[in-house]
Amino acid sequence: MKQIRNVAIIAHVDHGKTTLVDELLKQSKIFRTNQVVQERFLDSNDLERERGITILSKNISIPYDGYKINLIDTPGHSDFGGEVERVLKMADGVLLLVDSFEGPMPQTRFVLEKALSLKLKPIVVINKIDRPDNRPDEVLDEIYDLFIDLDADEEQLDFQYLYASGRNGWAVRNLNDKQENLIPLLEKIVESIPQPEFIEGECQMQITSLDYSEYVGRIGIGRVFRGTLRKSDTLSIIKRDGSIKKISIRQLFVFEGLGRIEVTEVEAGDICAIVGIEDIDIGDTIAGGENPEPLPIIAIDEPTISLNFTVNTSPFFGKEGKYVTSRHLRDRLYKELEQNVALHVEDTGSPDTYKVSGRGILHLSILMENMRREGYEFAVGAPKVIYKEIKGKKAEPIEILTVDVPNDLSGKVIELVGQKKGELVKMEAKGSLTKLEFHIPARGLMGLRNKILTVTSGEGIMHHRFYQYEYFKGSITQRQSGVLISMHEGTATAYAIDSLQDRGKFFIEPGDVIYQGQIVGENNKEVDIEVHVQRGKKLTNMRAAGADKAAKIAPAVKFTLEESLEYIKEDELIEITPKSIRMRKLYLDPHARKKYNLQLKQ
Repeated sequence: MKQIRNVAIIAHVDHGKTTLVDELLKQSKIFRTNQVVQERFLDSNDLERERGITILSKNISIPYDGYKINLIDTPGHSDFGGEVERVLKMADGVLLLVDSFEGPMPQTRFVLEKALSLKLKPIVVINKIDRPDNRPDEVLDEIYDLFIDLDADEEQLDFQYLYASGRNGWAVRNLNDKQENLIPLLEKIVESIPQPEFIEGECQMQITSLDYSEYVGRIGIGRVFRGTLRKSDTLSIIKRDGSIKKISIRQLFVFEGLGRIEVTEVEAGDICAIVGIEDIDIGDTIAGGENPEPLPIIAIDEPTISLNFTVNTSPFFGKEGKYVTSRHLRDRLYKELEQNVALHVEDTGSPDTYKVSGRGILHLSILMENMRREGYEFAVGAPKVIYKEIKGKKAEPIEILTVDVPNDLSGKVIELVGQKKGELVKMEAKGSLTKLEFHIPARGLMGLRNKILTVTSGEGIMHHRFYQYEYFKGSITQRQSGVLISMHEGTATAYAIDSLQDRGKFFIEPGDVIYQGQIVGENNKEVDIEVHVQRGKKLTNMRAAGADKAAKIAPAVKFTLEESLEYIKEDELIEITPKSIRMRKLYLDPHARKKYNLQLKQ
């Protein structure tokens, strides 16, 4: 039996997980001198690099002193809870990375809670010790408090810890030790994380994540829990619904460094990838013998937010996108289901519209962003919270919202969150910042990030994660202001925008091509108004009494995809194309809009 350690890495956004792993790879000589060093290997997806977040988990292995250490990367955001839960099933221990100034953050807490409930052995790494504002002793106390909060047992509370600087490539057991390399961390993993147990018997393996290759189709990745998985054996696949069918494996791989190497057999405790099973799914069990036995089904978090994906119906339909029809949209959404288990797609009865439900706005916006980069063009409606019924009463998802704000601005934030039915549950000072914790309905989060950034002049840091379903909290006032809607189609002029600036803020710039019914700005008042942004200046040879003053136009307000999703109302859509994100009214024709509004009032 090989000496194996299976370790999942947990860290909050930007606490240095990816940098630390890069250094481990370099020091273990996997980045050979003749290979091109790919920085931030774990965040290989473009979106992951841009946002600095991990969306998909990845596996690598590091050789150390005769041991094989399988490192499993975990997403930190609670919107990817479906991913986290499965990934932790492959591990025997976790490496918890915490910033030496910020301390444990909400997303760290989310994954750690799942890891402790699975009885995984934790090692704490207090990272970024080279920060000038580090406070390692206080952070260690905060980590103990967090473990106690999460009901850790005696053994888990007696966790091992190290101090490290991922960027500089060293780890030490005590702060005054010599800072040389990351060997103390590798030693600690080998000492503290248990060797996977070899369980005799017929082979059992569970698929915990999927990969896809154009050449071989779906690749199932998972851990062998019992016996030895041999390529030549007669095997069966046990699906989620309990159905069993015979299969044969074409190729079997184990992880070696950054890549995979082909093998003929894998023993219990190791992580492998299998090729050659077409309808392989997450949660499926691969088992051997005459009477194959399934492993327990993996629980997946329920979706809390849904919205409608529909074919783009704007006048600019098909100008920027490659895939624009309802068939393209349907095929792409159902393809996403193959590896995104926390996502649900339903037909709505209309051939052009699909209802898509997910874990949160970030979860759904990542899917939209990936689709537009692939050349898809479509429109989405306003997100809606998914309600449940508990004991005959309406219940809604409640989130735990954490906001770090400068001390003198905490009152403004408490007032703002209070308006959205948020309840303050905890308040503590953290240097020059105050950490506020609220319980808030998921509906109340829509549009809140922009407001918090406005009242804190961009200094507020906001995180949220799902807490539980609670009884309906009553109505919440959504966006108060109306919008400015374009009357005509054509190019917006500086002259027209300049003369309309007293009406509100604009989302467009002179020279943008606009269509009728597109939202071009926010009105100062509560009503929607139509504006003529294509109006040009009448030119005559008469000299005006006042000298022509140069148009001074305020910069346009630009929305990201998530901000647009939080901004729009029921009767509005977002048109998403590879080049643009535009907000528009559901009905572009003003008469159809009036008719729709009259029906709402009846």
